[in-house]
Amino acid sequence: MAKTAFLMVTSYLALSTPAWAETATASASAATASDAAALETTDADAAQQSTDTAAKPPQEMFSTGVAKGRDRLDSATSTSALRGEDITILGPRPIGEVLRTMAGLRVATSIGEGNNNYTVRGLPLAAGGSKYMQIQEDGLPLLEFADLFNVGADVYLRNDLTVNAIETIRGGSASTFASNSPGGLINILSRTGEVEGGSVQLTTGVDFDTKRVDFTYGGKLGENTRFQIGGFYRQGEGPRNNGFDGWKGGQIKFNITREFENGYIRLYLKYLDDRSPTFAPYFANITGTNANPRIRSFPGFDLRDDTILSSFLGPIITLDQNNNPAAFPVATGQSAESKSIGLEGQFEVAGWTITERMRYAANGGDFSRGFPNTANTVSAFAAGQGGVGATARYASGPLAGQLIDPNGLINGNGLLSLYFFSFVRARSLDNFTNDVRASKVWELPGGKLTTTVGGYLATQDLNTTWLHTAMNIDANGDNGTAQVDIFNAAGQPQTLNGYFAFARATSLFRRAFDVNYKVFAPYGSVNYHFGKIAIGGSLRYDIGRVRGSLVGADLNNGSVGLITQDINRDGIINPAERRVAFLPFTQSAPVNYNYGYLSYSAGINYRAAEPFSLFARYSKGARANADKVLFTPLISNATGDIRSNTDKQDNVKQLEGGFKFRKDGFTFNATAFRVTAADHNVINGAANRTDRRYRATGVEMEGGVHKGPFSLMIGATYTKAKITRDLLDPTLTGKEPRHQPDWTFFATPSVDLGRAVIGASIVGVTKSFSQDSNLLVMPGFTTVDLFGQVKLFNGGSLQVNANNVFNTLGIFEVNQASVPANGVGFARAINGRTISASLRFDF
Repeated sequence: MAKTAFLMVTSYLALSTPAWAETATASASAATASDAAALETTDADAAQQSTDTAAKPPQEMFSTGVAKGRDRLDSATSTSALRGEDITILGPRPIGEVLRTMAGLRVATSIGEGNNNYTVRGLPLAAGGSKYMQIQEDGLPLLEFADLFNVGADVYLRNDLTVNAIETIRGGSASTFASNSPGGLINILSRTGEVEGGSVQLTTGVDFDTKRVDFTYGGKLGENTRFQIGGFYRQGEGPRNNGFDGWKGGQIKFNITREFENGYIRLYLKYLDDRSPTFAPYFANITGTNANPRIRSFPGFDLRDDTILSSFLGPIITLDQNNNPAAFPVATGQSAESKSIGLEGQFEVAGWTITERMRYAANGGDFSRGFPNTANTVSAFAAGQGGVGATARYASGPLAGQLIDPNGLINGNGLLSLYFFSFVRARSLDNFTNDVRASKVWELPGGKLTTTVGGYLATQDLNTTWLHTAMNIDANGDNGTAQVDIFNAAGQPQTLNGYFAFARATSLFRRAFDVNYKVFAPYGSVNYHFGKIAIGGSLRYDIGRVRGSLVGADLNNGSVGLITQDINRDGIINPAERRVAFLPFTQSAPVNYNYGYLSYSAGINYRAAEPFSLFARYSKGARANADKVLFTPLISNATGDIRSNTDKQDNVKQLEGGFKFRKDGFTFNATAFRVTAADHNVINGAANRTDRRYRATGVEMEGGVHKGPFSLMIGATYTKAKITRDLLDPTLTGKEPRHQPDWTFFATPSVDLGRAVIGASIVGVTKSFSQDSNLLVMPGFTTVDLFGQVKLFNGGSLQVNANNVFNTLGIFEVNQASVPANGVGFARAINGRTISASLRFDF
C-alpha cells in the first residue's frame, strides 16, 4: 500500500510533467493513458519496455493533439498530463478545480460544476466558457463550441473514478489536429479495462451537506475482450447554503474493447443526468481606492458560503418557449442531460496505422442562474422603483407581508436588490463527430519520416430558448433570501409578489435559436526525425456551413418583444405585468452563411541529450464564431449572411520556444510564447458587443523533484497581455484585458509515511483589473487545499480532503469598473472551506 499511495500522490504532484515517469510503474500508467487515446500496447510491448528500462529512462508518452503518441522530450509541443488513480487524491471535485492545478491553464471556477472559464497564454476571457481551447472526452469534443452562452462544454463533463488521465496541450499542433482549438486542447481519458478489478468510494461532507457514491470496475470478458463500467450518484445541498438539494444526480459510463492481431475496436456508452447549482456575483462591500480596494462580505451575507438561492425564492415565472405562462423551479441550476454512443478503432494495415473515432451525443437540459442588476439601501431602492415615499414589504418567506423599515439594517446590511433570473431551455445541443486518420512511419537512410492524413466531420445543433424574469430580493444568506414588493406613496403596488418584471425589465436577451453547424476539415502532417533533430509541420482546412433561424426583439428588425399580459389572471394589470417578454415568432431572421480557414503549425525539436531537449514552433489557427455573432449587426436579418469574412472566425497566431529537462526524479520545463488573437464576443450579463485584437507574451514554467519520501511540484505562468485594438471603443486600445493576472502559480508538496500520505495543493493568482477600463483592481489571492489518505486494512482506505482550508476570500469577478460611491457592489468569490471524507474499497 505504501508504494501505491506514494504513486498516487507523486503522480498528482507531477501534474503537467509527471516526474514519476522515472519509475517503471509510472511509465506503465503513462502507457495506459496513451493506449486509451491512441496506441494499444500489447503484453509483449510492455515486456520489451521493462527490459529497455535498464538501459535508459522510460518515455513519457503523450498523444493528445499530435499525429502519434511519442515521448514528450521528442515533441516540439508544450504539454501537461495528470495520470491514473492520482486524480482521485484530489477528492471528488469538479473538473475545473482539478484543472486549476495543471500548469499553463488559467481557470476561473466558482460558477458551479460547469460553465467555468478556461484559457491559456493570455487569450481573452471576454465572456464565459472556453473559446480558444476545445474540451474533449476520449479524443472528441463534448461540444463543437465550448463557450456557448449559458451552456459551456464542461456542463456535460464530470470527474469520477472512470477518469484515467487528463492531457492538455497548449498551442502547438492543437490548431491542426482539432477544429476550433487554436489555443489548445483539454482531453479527459477514460479507463478501458486494462487493470482487472474495481473500487467503490463513499463520500460525505464533514462541514457541508453532500452524500456521494462512486464506483468503477473493469476486467476481461474473454481472452481478447475487456470492459470498464463506472459512474457516481450524489445528493445534497452542496458547498453553499441553498436550503435545498443543489446537487442531485449522476452519470454512468461503459466501454468494451475487442482486440485483434492488428488492432482493436471499442464501444463507448455514457448517460449523464445531474443537477448542480449555479453561483453568480453577489453583494460585496467595496471600499478604499481603485488601486487598493477593500472587498468584503456584508453582514448577513458571506461571499464564500452564501448564495441568493433559497427555498423562499421563486419560482421563475415567465412566458415559456411557446409564449404560454410557466413557472420553473429556482433549484434547476445546471440540469444537464446527455446520452452518447461512441466507437473507436485502430488497425495496422499495410504499414499504416488507421485510427477512427466517432460519437453521437444527445445533449440537452435546463440551465438557470440569477445575476444582479442593482442594489441599494431599502429607502433608495424603493424610491428607485416607486418614487418618493415608496415603501417595501416582504412578499415571501417567514416575514411575508411585513413592512420593511426604510432606515433599518435588515439582515445586518439594510440592502435590497434587483436580480435577473435566466432560464435557458436546451432542447437540442446534439452533435455528431467523426475523426479518421492514417499514419505511417517511413524508414529512410538518414532517419524516420512520419506522415499523417486525416479528415474530421462534425455537426452541432444549437436549439435553445432564453427565458427571463426579474425579482426584488433582500441580501440574506443561509437560506434566508426572500422576495420583496415595492409600493408607491399612495400604497399602489409596483411589483407583483416580488416580481419586478416577467423579463429582464426589457425585451433584451429573450431569444430562440434554431441553428445547425456543419464542419468538415481535411488535415495532414509530416515529421522527419534524424539523429537528435525532429522537424515537423501540419496543415488543416476547416469548412463550415451554418443554417438556421433566430427569434427575438433584439434582432432590431422592428418586432415587438415586450407586451402586457395578466400573468396571475386576476383581471388587474400590475405594473410588473406591463413588462412581459415575448417571442415574436412571426418575425424570425435567417442564419445562412459558410466559412473556411486554413490552420498550420511547424516546429523543430532538438534532443540535445537523453534528459534534455530544445524546441521551437510557430502556429496559426482560428476559432469559428458561433453564437457570439448571432443577434448582432454582423449578420443580415434579410439574408442571414455575415457582412465580412473577417467576422466569421477569430485568428490566433502563436510563436513559442523552450526546453525540457528530465533526470533522476527531477523535471523542469519552460516555454516562452508570443500570441496574437482576434475576438468577437458579447460580455456576459450585458448587451456590450466586443470586437478586439489582443497580444500576449510570457513564459510557462513547471518543475518537480522527488527525493525519498518527500515530493514537490511547482509551476508558474507569467503573462503580459494588451488590447492592441478595439474596433468599437477606441478608448480601450492599449489597456490590459480584464481578469488577466500577471502571474498564476501552484505548488504541491507531499510526504509518503508508508501507511499514510499527506500533502497540500497551493494555487494562486496575482492582481488583475475588474474591467477593461483598467480602473478597479481585483486583489490576488492564494488558496491552500490539504489531502490525506491512510490505509485502514487491505483494500480499504480513508481519505480526507479540505479545500480552501484557510477560508480565503478569493475574488474572480467584480461587476463594477471603479469603487462605488455607496460601497455597494457585486463580486463572485471562490467557495469557502469545505471538508469531505471518503471511504474507499478496492477489490
